[in-house]
Amino acid sequence: MRLNFKLISGLLLTLSIHFLSFAQSREKLLKSKLDSAFSELFKADEPGGAILIQQGNKILYENSFGLADLKTREKFTSKTVSNLGSITKTFVSYGILMLQHRQKLSTDDNLLTFFPGFKNKNLASSIKLRHMLTHSSGLPDLRNVDKDSIFYLTAKDEENFRPLQSTDSLEFEPGTQFNYSNPAYNGLALVIEKTSGMKWQQFIGQNIFKPAGMKNSRITDGSFPESHVAHAYILKDNRYQEYDYGEYPTFTAAGNGGVWSSIEDLKKYIAAINQCTFTDCSVIKSSETITHPSGWKGKKAPYHTGTWFVHNGFYADIKTEENVNVIEHAGDQGGFKSHLIMIPEKNMSIIWLTNNNKFITGHIRRILLQMKYID
Repeated sequence: MRLNFKLISGLLLTLSIHFLSFAQSREKLLKSKLDSAFSELFKADEPGGAILIQQGNKILYENSFGLADLKTREKFTSKTVSNLGSITKTFVSYGILMLQHRQKLSTDDNLLTFFPGFKNKNLASSIKLRHMLTHSSGLPDLRNVDKDSIFYLTAKDEENFRPLQSTDSLEFEPGTQFNYSNPAYNGLALVIEKTSGMKWQQFIGQNIFKPAGMKNSRITDGSFPESHVAHAYILKDNRYQEYDYGEYPTFTAAGNGGVWSSIEDLKKYIAAINQCTFTDCSVIKSSETITHPSGWKGKKAPYHTGTWFVHNGFYADIKTEENVNVIEHAGDQGGFKSHLIMIPEKNMSIIWLTNNNKFITGHIRRILLQMKYID
């Protein structure tokens, strides 16, 4: 029996060493493939980005490329603060859901409750906060951003939401279709202010950033972050030109894209979501759950929870071969691009930020699929 025990112990040790070696070599190959792919996309003397892929608490891949600022030649790192674009909307949504959990408001409250200045009172009464959260309000975007871009370079949340209050008709009945709306989230940011009695930037700072430990994250309110931040660029006539605050409108309208954060802080954001650090787990669960309105008339079934896009595969509108359920939100503003992806069944999360106007999820997805990290 003693000999058999030794044999079994030896076999188990050998198998453990074998699997450990296999895992290490697989992770090394994953890193090599990702490094190779990104070295083609990012040059050392050009705008770049940062990427993090983790499984549980284990980092599968983390690397940074290129420059955060072409003038100062500061490198892009995991600590570089970059504009998140529409990932900002997840913070606004959590602000509304936390206020609901505290019984300060309800997502069934109508817009007229918060904006009595709406021209058409009946129309405003028919739109609930949950419609605004899920991009199903039917409110038309009456902003004239293209023709009045100078005004919208400095227009804040209130100025961006005000034109919608003059509408006399809807694109569709609230809660029946999906139409992505930036100014809806400018309005929701204002609802946080009207309900909490403080600037919404301060509310998110105190109630999400602080408990999550996101010390370097910030939300603009009319001014560009001055230090340790990335600038964004677009390639025009074979030359990178700055295209961010001052060149691209709606940056000051913070509710739709005013959060600035880093890979390091967004890693903490995901951990705080998974651990229900800044709010009750019931709130987190509802933020990741699709609801199916009885009167839905959209061509596609709902895939936005009011906080996140939730769907099978990496993309909501494009069918790809992987069969994993994804919780995600991307961001796109000026030359900034970003994506935050959670894959619960694989206990995996992916975060990336770029300032060269490049969207890189496809490169990551293909390599993870090839290496069978997703299937």
